[in-house]
Amino acid sequence: MYKLTAVLATIVVVLDQLTKWLILEVVMQPVQTFEITGFFNIVLAFNRGVSFGLFGNDTTWMPYVLSAVAAAIVVGLLIWLRGQDHRINAVAVGLVVGGAIGNVIDRIRIGVVVDFLDFHFAGWHWPAFNVADMAITLGVAVLMFASLFGYVSEGKR
Repeated sequence: MYKLTAVLATIVVVLDQLTKWLILEVVMQPVQTFEITGFFNIVLAFNRGVSFGLFGNDTTWMPYVLSAVAAAIVVGLLIWLRGQDHRINAVAVGLVVGGAIGNVIDRIRIGVVVDFLDFHFAGWHWPAFNVADMAITLGVAVLMFASLFGYVSEGKR
């Protein structure tokens, strides 16, 4: 199952980093807002924290702390996956691990996470996010589904 997890994680990291590179180096030269639809924009946002900007302060060591927390979560998920026998868990962990690694690369490389997808309705904006965030969210949702419907093993038999 680790092979499937590794393949999915790699795909997520590549897509995440490619889209962020395109946004930074091509699309946002110069920085502007692209109105795609009445409810979706492409923007450039830098997230110093985690989800919704939590723990986002300007201390120089915060990207390393958040990266260490993400690394610990990745290691924990990979250890947990050893005891699982359903492919759905490998898929979910691959998505979460790939997303976590994609955001850690940003934190280590530039000190912030690049976000660019902006959904809005009636003046209310969801916080901007990226491909890594989508993968993490989808992976967690799949893990919740698997847990609710019996695809999580108590341990290998």
